[in-house]
Amino acid sequence: MLISCPDRAGIVSTVSQFLFDQGTNIVSSDQYTMDPEGGMFFMRVEFDLENLESRLASLQEDFTRVADRFDMRWSVYRASRRKRIAVFVSKEDHCLLELLWQWQSGDLDADITMVISNHEDSRAFVESIGLPFHYIPVTPDTKAEAERKQLELTEGKVDLIVLARYMQIVTPKFIERFPNRIINIHHSFLPAFVGAKPYNRAYDRGVKLIGATAHYVTEELDAGPIIEQDVQRVSHRDNVNELKRIGRHIERIVLARAVRWHVEDRLVVFRNKTVVFE
Repeated sequence: MLISCPDRAGIVSTVSQFLFDQGTNIVSSDQYTMDPEGGMFFMRVEFDLENLESRLASLQEDFTRVADRFDMRWSVYRASRRKRIAVFVSKEDHCLLELLWQWQSGDLDADITMVISNHEDSRAFVESIGLPFHYIPVTPDTKAEAERKQLELTEGKVDLIVLARYMQIVTPKFIERFPNRIINIHHSFLPAFVGAKPYNRAYDRGVKLIGATAHYVTEELDAGPIIEQDVQRVSHRDNVNELKRIGRHIERIVLARAVRWHVEDRLVVFRNKTVVFE
């Protein structure tokens, strides 16, 4: 259960008592408040409940009375229901391969159901491990038709879309169909060096740190709620190719963390920020 609401006394006690009265066993509970005096409160609770499938609807109906009392936004997720992921990729495959490796090893508790690309480069590997690969070329003249095909493949069939270095801008129409369910990896530590050739620009400036940013996609380019970031120190001895190599490693790790936190229901979006229950 994920909860957000204005902070006030009694929230934790009331939620815990409700779950106890329902016969659940609380396995994990975490909470965060922005400001105890009038700020927002966030809570994540894991619980076990026998015969969950048959009792979930009534539990949710009963909880609405608690939610209304505290003006809550809330959701209940079944941990046993694995989320379905579509991965979008262009030519660079390092982020895709990291996700596939974690999926194959069981570290990513989700189902990658398809890979969609505007290039054919990754087809052989993706199909070799038994996943559907869909090639949808994109040009300025065919973008609308490409998006129609992408929606046809994904709408109602996937729970999360991951842009694993997919080098096309997603339109507002597409974003509207998947609110806070599209994760992008940005090849820099936002908001620095946004746009084309970030490593060249970083090299020209002689930066000492490079990084990557995973964020939810919104209509404002590269400005959605940030989920995860990481950096690595570099020096004047590192040329552009070395910066790219280091950057690819950071991108892989940052994106995989963000995807894992999403599929494990550890994220709450508030305005243009995320609260991450690690």
